[in-house]
Amino acid sequence: MNFAKSGVRLPPLPSIGDLLRLYRLRALKRLSQNFLLDSRVCDKIVKVAGPLEGGHVCEVGPGPGSITRSIIRKSPAKLLLVEKDPRFTPTLEMLQEASPFPVQLVQGDIMNFDMADVFDKDHVRPWSDRPPNVHLIGNLPFSVATPLIIRWIYAISERTSAWKYGRVKMTLTFQAEVAERVVSPIMTRSRCRLSVMCQNWCHVEYRFTIPGSVFVPKPDVDVGVVHFVPRLVPIIDLPFKIVEKVVRSLFCYRQKYILKSVGTLFPVALREKLALRCLEEAEVPTTARSFQLTLPEIGRICYAYTSILRDYPKLETYNHRLRSDVTLEDDPLIEREPPESEDDLYDTSSRAL
Repeated sequence: MNFAKSGVRLPPLPSIGDLLRLYRLRALKRLSQNFLLDSRVCDKIVKVAGPLEGGHVCEVGPGPGSITRSIIRKSPAKLLLVEKDPRFTPTLEMLQEASPFPVQLVQGDIMNFDMADVFDKDHVRPWSDRPPNVHLIGNLPFSVATPLIIRWIYAISERTSAWKYGRVKMTLTFQAEVAERVVSPIMTRSRCRLSVMCQNWCHVEYRFTIPGSVFVPKPDVDVGVVHFVPRLVPIIDLPFKIVEKVVRSLFCYRQKYILKSVGTLFPVALREKLALRCLEEAEVPTTARSFQLTLPEIGRICYAYTSILRDYPKLETYNHRLRSDVTLEDDPLIEREPPESEDDLYDTSSRAL
């Protein structure tokens, strides 16, 4: 069979709905599981990823294998399935046996899974080259979608894990509200830290919305499909941790003037002086608000902050959210701030980002 022209035709298999009933599989709320049963929607998600023929694909959280079937029909050379829930092993092994090419099943948590050595080395491409024929696809549980993409953005910045192979593309689903944040431009209500971090290291595109009604059980929200392509060079070409720290501070008081937000980068005793210096060096008005700032403007604030760190290197570890003092040789008395509530401590939930 010429797979390039006809694609892979799987042998007759039970429907996903039949498999769920056969193995008595129910979505677990603690794992934020929602099953996608509509094969047309699955095909549409896989189509967003682009041509898969002859490539390597890692599917995140395949569950009972709805999207997996659509991927197999696109004739990749190899498919890696990373699934945390062992209950889906029988349904995925069925697809493993039916596939005409290798399908590797790994039972594990994608949050701790390193993809640095899971694809063939002949797929490696220089970062300056076009993206390799390696793809990450996933219908992500709501509870892990945001922390996972932040972790992957960090890996992109370091060119580690899957991005050791080059500018590997991602096609992922998010709660629609979170998907909108990922692609949100300036001056919009949904502009936030997640927007800046994703858009700094990737070209992001919101491709389409999946109504919640096609999932089982039906979630209270719709789902958005977002396509990511890593940039050749990030707009703010600084280490991830520096950018993340500055951006997190900028959006901690989203509706306030950024003078107040930038001030959280510094201890109380130096706050006013260094916040003003930071914004003056960045040539950004003190009365701007974080959601009004372009990426280049945020970049200038990041560079101004690194300039201040050269004069006050110990400030790099300062965190206004924690009960920690910073003692500087030329400013020995740094006032201590009370911590904010636990809900305000840095996390990667969709609300925080």
